[in-house]
Amino acid sequence: MKLLYWLDEWSALDKQEQQARLPITGEDLLDDVFVKYEFVDLNKPLLFTFSPAGTNLQQQDLHSDFAPWGYSLAQKQNVNIISFQHLGKSNWFRSRNLIFFLEQLSTLLAPFESRLGYGLSRGGFAIGAFSKLLQLDQVLLFHPVSTKNKALVPWDDRSSTEIAQQFDWQGDYHDLDLGDAQGYIIYDPTNKIDRLHAKRYPELTHLRVFGMGHGTHATYLNRFGFYKQVAVDFIRHQQIDIAQFRHQTKTLRLKEDYYDSLNKANANSSHRLGLLSTAHNVLIDEKKAHVKEHKKTIDIQPLVDIATKHQQENPQDALKLLEVAKKIAPDDLLVEHKLQQLEWVL
Repeated sequence: MKLLYWLDEWSALDKQEQQARLPITGEDLLDDVFVKYEFVDLNKPLLFTFSPAGTNLQQQDLHSDFAPWGYSLAQKQNVNIISFQHLGKSNWFRSRNLIFFLEQLSTLLAPFESRLGYGLSRGGFAIGAFSKLLQLDQVLLFHPVSTKNKALVPWDDRSSTEIAQQFDWQGDYHDLDLGDAQGYIIYDPTNKIDRLHAKRYPELTHLRVFGMGHGTHATYLNRFGFYKQVAVDFIRHQQIDIAQFRHQTKTLRLKEDYYDSLNKANANSSHRLGLLSTAHNVLIDEKKAHVKEHKKTIDIQPLVDIATKHQQENPQDALKLLEVAKKIAPDDLLVEHKLQQLEWVL
């Protein structure tokens, strides 16, 4: 626990001396959790990240250049970072050694005035569970799991819930406890379990992304730059521009390639394909409503004028123009009259 010893000595210094000791980097191994940290500037936020599910790293996979989930992103934003990477496939940050480390760490963080937390899924659970302990100010959670305590979330029937029962879900930090933290929770409302977990975070601003699913932080969403841009804005400004976020997600969902990619990635899961179909149908309805709304503002008179001007020389082209005008304004009597005249001539 090298970090604890260093922080204990460092926190006793005055602020100028503390800043002079930076930057510093290091790492520790706490049972089945690897932690890597870098402190660069006292005036910058301190970011905590916990890794999501989907990896099966072992101790022998660690090396000097290994970066836990979120660590490199924080480095690029030039903020202070303490990043936790779980080892093994089923690991919910329930190690007693890890918890003791976090309890001791929480008493040594006074020099950092701004503290942030960022996590996805399982990592979101850890941010929520340890938020009050670490006195986080702002958090960003993507489809977090609030707990695996079956008594609290009996509707979470994922296979991971049963596997997670090997850990203690009665002791300290087994459930979300945000303390005074504010921030954002981002999830897919068509995913019932994610939606129900999200309801357990009423303190946070809820941002919904139809079709995102659970755990879709793989290449097919990264290709659109979705997660990265949201996280970067949060780290830089400690807030998200909600209007920009909604514009970004709407633009993303308007891409058919978005659904094609998600469908391919979830080809082996009929459940996820069903959820994606639901989200896609919602999008189709939105598109129809969007087109209908904008049709009201389109002036069809230029189409009618051009069709009238050329109906003698190019009657087929004039007919096509009038048919377009009718689609835009199906109740326009003038267009209907012109169409009937032209169809009678042809």
